[in-house]
Amino acid sequence: MYSSGITPVCFTSPLTEKPIGKESMPQTPPFSAMFDSSGYNRNLYQSADDSCGGLYYHDNNLLSGSLEALIQHLVPNVDYYPDRTYIFTFLLSSRLFMHPYELMAKVCHLCVEHQRLSDPNSDKNQIRKIAPKILQLLTEWTETFPYDFRDERMMRNLKDLAHRIASGEETYRKNVQQMIQCLIRKLATLSQYEEVLAKISSTSTDRLTVLKTKPQSIQRDIITVCSDPYTLAQQLTHIELERLSYIGPEEFVQAFVQKDPLDNDKSCYSEQKKTRNLEAYVEWFNRLSYLVATEICMPVKKKHRARMIEYFIDVARECFNIGNFNSLMAIISGMNMSPVSRLKKTWAKVKTAKFDVLEHQMDPSSNFYNYRTALRGAAQRSLTAHSSREKIVIPFFSLLIKDIYFLNEGCANRLPNGHVNFEKFWELAKQVSEFMIWKQVECPFERDRKILQYLLTVPVFSEDALYLASYESEGPENHIEKDRWKSLRSSLLGRV
Repeated sequence: MYSSGITPVCFTSPLTEKPIGKESMPQTPPFSAMFDSSGYNRNLYQSADDSCGGLYYHDNNLLSGSLEALIQHLVPNVDYYPDRTYIFTFLLSSRLFMHPYELMAKVCHLCVEHQRLSDPNSDKNQIRKIAPKILQLLTEWTETFPYDFRDERMMRNLKDLAHRIASGEETYRKNVQQMIQCLIRKLATLSQYEEVLAKISSTSTDRLTVLKTKPQSIQRDIITVCSDPYTLAQQLTHIELERLSYIGPEEFVQAFVQKDPLDNDKSCYSEQKKTRNLEAYVEWFNRLSYLVATEICMPVKKKHRARMIEYFIDVARECFNIGNFNSLMAIISGMNMSPVSRLKKTWAKVKTAKFDVLEHQMDPSSNFYNYRTALRGAAQRSLTAHSSREKIVIPFFSLLIKDIYFLNEGCANRLPNGHVNFEKFWELAKQVSEFMIWKQVECPFERDRKILQYLLTVPVFSEDALYLASYESEGPENHIEKDRWKSLRSSLLGRV
């Protein structure tokens, strides 16, 4: 049912909720408060209504429920505020069944109807009790899933409900204003980031094209820009943490959205996705792999190529020590690309013992057992960290996506009785929320603009250009390679 890398987790000790005073606002606890030593918390207090209200519990754990009952369970009332783990899990997984704007509309309707916010004669005392709870729910939604509010319909509903809460109470008005301003800032920052990515993408050119048109402009290599492998590993960590920080938790779910069989064959994400930060991060991994291969295949002299390989081995080692497993894997991938690995005379000059250790750490056998052990070690170090450097955990991202994909594929979204399989979504939320903690780490290293610029914008070889450079460095070894070399010289250089 699960891929071998995903083991069911035991959840313990529910979060206790502080009583909310009439005038005080409930506080959003830090994201890490959703965890204890054993992982994600899914023990929920059940009220008398829940046991017969379309929700099914076992040992006080919510296992399944009808979609309507789960939506009801999300909405606070005078005596109830949903557990924070439930809010995150349901907001994350509900998009497999309905659009966020549809959920928002239902939540608004329930809040208005149940809490009589639309009734001018409703008890002010009653509104005072419920308003901070509704505002808290909206705050959690805007803080954890801000990209949902790129949809105008979401923003309209948010403002409408917030306005109903705020009318007549100065305290709430300020809090509403603060919440909406914070959300607008987050969305503006995302737009700026997307513009930067688009600019980098539009100016990127193939290195071979640059070499042919302006051979003098590309004499630099990475070692002339940054001679210290430790500094390069730190600058790679800057890029990784920045790109990670923009990925929204919902992007993991949107990547695998299937059609819901009970939803008239209508895909919940038939409309255009609101973000592509996850894809941009995968593209960065590919770019780094190609950059490593390009830097190794570029030098004409064998000793320079060997020096470049040893340099990248040191960079990769430091990435491992930092906890930057994504850059580490990208570097190993670049060094294992065929145009690089076929350079036997070059590799003969390299002291490969350190590289062998790294390859062993990232060995894919037994479902990446060695890497997963190292990742657990880094995650443990992060929990007890005394410095921001020790907090860094940057997972090998493609494997994280694969784990979530297998979890999604391995379990049905709905049970035979039509209930939502909430046990699956606890597990999904556990995996995504661990990532949410890692992505919030501030990079402790000093930024070097010149090195970052080089890493992000220097032209890299295409696969064909890499093969050509490889054959030019160390000639073809058989007829197949010889034919390919001729073909590449003809198509890329216009030579026969």
